[in-house]
This record gives sequence, C-alpha cells and structure tokens, in this order.
Amino acid sequence: MASRTAVKICGLTRTEDVDAAVDAGADAIGFVLYPPSPRYVTPQRAAELAARLPAFVTPVLLFVNASVEDVAAAVAAVPGALLQFHGDETPEDCWAASQRGQLAFLRAARIPLDPDTPPFDLAGFSKRFDRARAILVDAHVPGYGGGGRPFDWSLLPPAPDAHLVLSGGLTPDNVAAGIAALRPLCRTLSVDVSSGVEASKGIKDPARIRAFVTAVASC
Repeated sequence: MASRTAVKICGLTRTEDVDAAVDAGADAIGFVLYPPSPRYVTPQRAAELAARLPAFVTPVLLFVNASVEDVAAAVAAVPGALLQFHGDETPEDCWAASQRGQLAFLRAARIPLDPDTPPFDLAGFSKRFDRARAILVDAHVPGYGGGGRPFDWSLLPPAPDAHLVLSGGLTPDNVAAGIAALRPLCRTLSVDVSSGVEASKGIKDPARIRAFVTAVASC
C-alpha cells in the first residue's frame, strides 16, 4: 500500500494564509528567510506566524547560504522548526547549521531543465547529503529559492533509498501527475507548493490551497 503524501505550503507571509493552510490540512508551513525573495519574512515575523500552528503542523525555515549565526537566531525565534537549505550549502555547512544534527533539515536539489543535460545523479546527491531528513527536488532556475517551474519528472532517475519532496511548479491540476511519476522512484514522497496556490506573489488563495490538498489526498 502506498504511503500518505504529506503536504508543505511554502512562502506564507500573512496570518490568514497560515490559517487557511492549516484548515485545509497542510502538514508543514514554510517561511522564507531569504531577503531577496518576494515571500521573505523576518525571523520575528516567522515566529509570529508559527505561533498560530497547532500541534503536529511543522514550521519550516528556508535559508539560502545563511550563516550559522543567522540560522541559530532564526531557530531560537521559531523553536521546533525544520530547516530547509536551498543554496550552495555543502554537507558540512548543513551539519554545522543544524547544530551538528540536533535540528532536522531538508536539502534542495536543483534539477536541470535542459533535457540535453546529463541526468541528475539523484542517488549520489542523496548519499552525499545522507544526514538530511529528505531531499527536495526543484527546477534549476536562475537565482535561488523556488522558481515556480516544473522540471521533466520523467528524466529523474530512481533513488530507491531516498526520502523525496517534490517541488517546482506544482498546482492543484498537476500535482497528482507529479506524485504518480515520482512515487515509484523513492522510498517516501512529500510535496511542496508555493506559487501554485497563490493569488499573487506572497499572497495565498484559500480555494487553491484547499484544491491542492484535496488533489494530493485523492492520490
């Protein structure tokens, strides 16, 4: 029997959007702590929003090439958060920022969009970041953070021992196809959405959030 697919709604900036995601049944709520992002929030704002989360809904803090000190300050503001590293962090960087394994973390893998590029070594990447709770697979776009673009799921090679989080251009309309494509390739699969449930950048649409969670549950 296939395992349940957990849902993370990322890039939340408003209390009403946090409440809508929780009401829809999201498992995790992501806060972007990367200042260039249009969805950026300060650690203090992330703490205010995370305080609205009930038990068993996990706050996730997204960082891009942040210092150990900045990560520590954010974690102090949002205790119990899961970390997500979305830049050029090495395994050693992630280990140090996670307070040497005291904090669980995700590591993003940027999957090339060009079909002529050699296949991404997902199994090798997963092995390299073997201390990560899961590997988040997203499209490789200019800059950092999510670009809201899907990659060609059919080009992703199997990684049977990996825990994966599918991200990048997901919507209520295509998430079921993404789950069907990736679930056979890995040990467990979760999904992560941001722009696909928005009315505008940083502003979520409650109806699209509900539709997305419903589409995942239908799988």
